Amino acid sequence: MSASSWKQRSIGAFILFAAVASLTSNTHAQGCVAAHSSQRTLNELVSDADEHTPGGLSIHNLTLNLGYRVFNSNKYFIGTNEINRPTVVRNHQNIFDIGIEYRLTPRWSLIADVPVFDGTRNQIYPPTGIFQVSGVGDLTVGAQAWIFRPPTENNGNIALSLSLKIPTGINDATGSAMYQGHIIKATADQSLQPGDGGWGFVAATQAYKSFWHHSFGYLQGQYLSNPEDTNGVLTFRTQPGQGVMSVTDQYLWRAGLSQGVPKIRGLAFSLGVRDEGVPAHDLFGGNDGFRRPGYIVSLDPGVMYNYRRDTISVNGPWALARNREPSVPELENGTANGDAFFADYTVIVGISHHF
Repeated sequence: MSASSWKQRSIGAFILFAAVASLTSNTHAQGCVAAHSSQRTLNELVSDADEHTPGGLSIHNLTLNLGYRVFNSNKYFIGTNEINRPTVVRNHQNIFDIGIEYRLTPRWSLIADVPVFDGTRNQIYPPTGIFQVSGVGDLTVGAQAWIFRPPTENNGNIALSLSLKIPTGINDATGSAMYQGHIIKATADQSLQPGDGGWGFVAATQAYKSFWHHSFGYLQGQYLSNPEDTNGVLTFRTQPGQGVMSVTDQYLWRAGLSQGVPKIRGLAFSLGVRDEGVPAHDLFGGNDGFRRPGYIVSLDPGVMYNYRRDTISVNGPWALARNREPSVPELENGTANGDAFFADYTVIVGISHHF
């Protein structure tokens, strides 16, 4: 078998395996409110129609990625069951992300991401109040490498990256709330906190493979591992073992197909599956404290457009399955699943500029 044929088969097999894995990963990766993980614009899906070098992969040294995500969690779930409640919590979040990639060689790059959060939550159980939190999240810095030197002959490749997560974000934001007839300063809900207070590692991958004319298979995935157990921030919760916040792992996977429009250069539509959340058990470290384990599986339609050095992408994941699973303290206490509020859909916008 030639080297080119081996590369083509290995990339195709990898993407197929990853797509199946993303659909079946719920047994060990769950999350209720959407994970704070960023989603970069996958420039490689928008081919240069003449040169077959997706996104100008080996032309420019510096790439700036700007991301924005907005969702409104207002559907009440216990486990997989949606409960109709006349009065609900509304958790509205805007998540911005600034990412930089500096290409050292055609294969190796330095990467960095900093998220910025802005969220509000009307909390209807004690302490009661409307909480609003804004701030910079946890910074990640690392390196990425493509397995094969781009551009590849078969128009496909796999990238792997590893980043250090630095606890630069606020993890103890508070707000004014009513508790037992008095106005107090209360800790904002864990879902509103820009940071988690722990050092961690982010392992990520992205892959693409041309299958037919203007069509690509794609995969993006990342897992945030937080070895620290809890961060010491009080939650004002009275259930045993949930008095402080847990420093949780998070994950995000998405995979699907992208189809270019033959007569409109740089335009492509995509359809895939997205799976994200927070696991009940971390890969490393303890699982104490308060967390909301669960998962969201979504249908993930999108559109991308590339013009010269700029690529813009818009995705609208729509929830297909949602589950709030029991946390470790809930299992130890023998209590039923906790509750959580989920969004029906998310709007995600990404802009990438090559300098």
